[in-house]
Amino acid sequence: MTTLPRVPSPVSPPESLTPAQAFDALYGFCAPALVRQTYLLTGRRELAREAVERAFQLAWQRWPEVARDRDPAGWVRAVAYDCALSPWHRFRPRHRHPEPPPADPADRALLHALLRLPPSYRRTLLLYDGVGLDLPETAAETEASTPAAASRLTHARQALADRVPELADPRTLHSRLLEVASAERLRAARPATVRTVSERRNALWTRAAITFTVALIGATTLTLRTAPTHYEAPIAPAQAVGGVPPRVAPGPLSPARQALRTKLRRASERSGPERVVPLAG
Repeated sequence: MTTLPRVPSPVSPPESLTPAQAFDALYGFCAPALVRQTYLLTGRRELAREAVERAFQLAWQRWPEVARDRDPAGWVRAVAYDCALSPWHRFRPRHRHPEPPPADPADRALLHALLRLPPSYRRTLLLYDGVGLDLPETAAETEASTPAAASRLTHARQALADRVPELADPRTLHSRLLEVASAERLRAARPATVRTVSERRNALWTRAAITFTVALIGATTLTLRTAPTHYEAPIAPAQAVGGVPPRVAPGPLSPARQALRTKLRRASERSGPERVVPLAG
């Protein structure tokens, strides 16, 4: 892990450089050291490479903003550290098992002690004792106050010194961090590859956003066409009606009623209207 100068010459390119050339210059200057720093932050080689590549992909998508930043290297470093420390990595199958530790026992002890620190303490320690930022810059990059950053740094140094006593001296700690990071052969992808992947991701997200917008408009139009235009009161549920007497089937007529029925029929036959018979045409 080598320190990153705050304002290197590749970050402020001359006007003759194209955006791609300026990006490639920043990538070539920062990416190799940033991968080694991120490895110390996570203890995972592949995750360190992925986090740095993802940070530079986002930087290329927002290149006009990053190119005008006072510290483009710091912008990319902050994004890479955030990606590397994301808690969602624990759900990835490939990151559920630890990677092989360094071959040297002293390097293993330092990396093990470093990874036992809380992520915020580990990040503060690497920025101050590894990258070489001062305390206000470290506090700003970790989104903490200067006293909080100083407290994290003090506790992180003390925890490392308790586990590895020879690291009590900050100068020794700085040199050992450089040695452990440099001992690992960590390579970053080519800048052209990072730019190509970034452009593909951007195009994919753009198409996905357009598809989602069209689907949302279609669903809204369908809802407006099929939705009722006035309020319809709901039909009350059926209820049982009580108190109604049961239906009784009629019984046989009495002799008096039978005689009355016969009389009525005879009377209608004698005095009723004549039947209407159609005439032949």
